[in-house]
Amino acid sequence: MGIIQIYVIRYNNLSNLQDTRILVTGGAGFIGSEVVKQLIKKNSFVTVLDNFSSGKKQYLPKNTKKLKIIKGDITDEKIVGRAVKNQDYVIHLAALPFIPDSFYYPTNFFNVNTIGSVNLLWKSIQSNSVKRFVHISTSEVYGSAQYVPMDENHPTTPHSTYAVSKLAGDRAAFTLYKENGFPVVIIRPFNSYGPNYTQPYIIPEIMNQLLNGNKELMLGNINASRDFTFVSDTANGIIRSLSAKKVVGEIINLGSGNEISIKELAFKIAKIAKIKIKIKYDEGRERPYDVNRLICNNKKAKKLLGWKTKTTMDQGLKKIFQWATKNRISFEAPFKRFYYSQTSTITYKKGVKVLKL
Repeated sequence: MGIIQIYVIRYNNLSNLQDTRILVTGGAGFIGSEVVKQLIKKNSFVTVLDNFSSGKKQYLPKNTKKLKIIKGDITDEKIVGRAVKNQDYVIHLAALPFIPDSFYYPTNFFNVNTIGSVNLLWKSIQSNSVKRFVHISTSEVYGSAQYVPMDENHPTTPHSTYAVSKLAGDRAAFTLYKENGFPVVIIRPFNSYGPNYTQPYIIPEIMNQLLNGNKELMLGNINASRDFTFVSDTANGIIRSLSAKKVVGEIINLGSGNEISIKELAFKIAKIAKIKIKIKYDEGRERPYDVNRLICNNKKAKKLLGWKTKTTMDQGLKKIFQWATKNRISFEAPFKRFYYSQTSTITYKKGVKVLKL
């Protein structure tokens, strides 16, 4: 009980982040690098822990004494112990995030997204310095919408190994909060998009196909719909959770509250690119157990974080297309993505995806 009271005193006074020490795992990644950029502007001392399997140093702020970079993995206890030492806050973004990879490398996903998260949580508790731990989850843990918009009480029925591994990390974070009185906040972003992307998510994939001169786009389930939030807005919500008063032990969704189908999205991007397109169905891009619909109820984020999105979909797509035109990015990953190779074909047998090389 005494531990809980100590933490209550600490997290009631978090409004000023200047000169605070903040560890951001996955800080060189897509969302992480934006979080780091915004924290540096708030004059925080930021430590980035990243293994650079997909994150890029070029995305991090340059020429600043406020930034320290540690190359390492969250599954490494010694490195994590060193990274959390004397930190005031931890924002945990490091993960294996690309869902198609999880179908073929499930053990890796659980090792990083679940065991790695537990390792980081436990070392943070042992540090006796961390005042708040912001655990970044995903809307994918909900599975397809059973009602819309989806609030934090929506049932969790994950549709991928990735989502299961992330949900297990969520459960561990909440349980360690209850067992130890350790101040944890769980943030569940819906789909984020913007510059500095590191994975071939749907928006980068569409843009890459267009920039490669393809007028016939190869896509999977174009009837699926998603809720997209510009990355700077997502990062802002995450940072707000460091200083908000009534969020410890809470799960908070971050999303725009707007829905768009993949088909509508493709034509919207093509219009920005001023290219007339056709869409061709590619069975190989269809997930075996797909999430058909995700729409965020963001009322809790507005109430507890004072958060709202600032960038509209049209504004955000124009920004990312301009960036993508100037920065042709090759996607790196810890895995060989053989399932997208042109020499492979994917067929279905009794509802199961079978890969033939």
